[in-house]
Amino acid sequence: MPPSGSRGVGDGGWVTGSAPGRSRPASYPFGGYGGSGGRLLRIPSWSQPLGTPMEKVLITGIGSGPGRLLTERLRTRFEVLGVDRTPWEDHPAEVAVHVLDLRKKGFEDLLRTERPSHVVHMGFIRHFKGDPNRRHEINVRGTKQLLDHCHRYEVTNLVVMSSSYVYGAFPENPFYLDEDQPLSASRSYPEIRDLVEVDTMATGFLWRHPEIRTTVLRPVSVLGPNSRSMMAEYLRQERAPTVLGFDPMMQFLHEQDLTDAIAMTLEQDLAGVYNVVGAGQVPLHTAIEETGGVAWPIPEPLFRPGVRMLFGAGMAPWPPGAIDYLKYPVTLAGDALAQAIGFKALFGLEETFRSLRGRG
Repeated sequence: MPPSGSRGVGDGGWVTGSAPGRSRPASYPFGGYGGSGGRLLRIPSWSQPLGTPMEKVLITGIGSGPGRLLTERLRTRFEVLGVDRTPWEDHPAEVAVHVLDLRKKGFEDLLRTERPSHVVHMGFIRHFKGDPNRRHEINVRGTKQLLDHCHRYEVTNLVVMSSSYVYGAFPENPFYLDEDQPLSASRSYPEIRDLVEVDTMATGFLWRHPEIRTTVLRPVSVLGPNSRSMMAEYLRQERAPTVLGFDPMMQFLHEQDLTDAIAMTLEQDLAGVYNVVGAGQVPLHTAIEETGGVAWPIPEPLFRPGVRMLFGAGMAPWPPGAIDYLKYPVTLAGDALAQAIGFKALFGLEETFRSLRGRG
């Protein structure tokens, strides 16, 4: 394995971009942006020794934007296979994609047959369309089944994708939340209690099964052309509603930086719970402006009841609990991951904002 913090061309897969003194990811397969807006070519992050079998990694949610980016990042280093609830029609020929439900026997059969050494779990429902009980069932029970199977079939490395949202947005939040901060989102945002349960379950698994190198990653809001995160969809609006009188500091992470953070945890055998942050932070209204939108301040006595009514009628994409994330900062400390594996976001805020709407 490479030494911590090693990200040179020979062993970390990075090349120098057009901006002076700045390192660039050697791959951005789905419309990524460098300093000049050009497409970046892939250099494999590792060279596989001739005649040795490639380690096998299974990705849940492989057909999602993040899953596809991770597949591209890993497929020269690992034998990649994946599962999703819907087909990925144009997947790379060498990548086996299975349409499976994590709760069903077919998924266990796949792990028993394929015996992957690494598993990356990002196959969650994060939107609020449809039955909330089904979302909870797929996210929580599906994760429970996955953890049981990882233990039973001797997976050696497991990465579980959580979120900064699990901390909750409250006026008493410290400016930088570290990984020891309680997960309190359910207090004001009960609709994401399933994500809190998943994080708690994975963290418990980490301590109960130290023989499996388990990493729980809590990234801040992820932006990019392939991102469908709540904040990405919010910032894509021409008029973004805000809470009158509030302008919290926000953090953002480019989707390619998140992909690289996941890959580095696998390549360097990381274990633990880690926040994943981007470069710097800005007020919400600045983020809206920089992504091409216009802030639309609404008094909270009108905003919250209006969202509650529209969400109940199926006309709003987010429940009223999400409004707190437009009022109070949820800014994370990212030094633990930097110290553990040398991770540092390589896309600045300007590039990250520009990528959201596909502007080069």
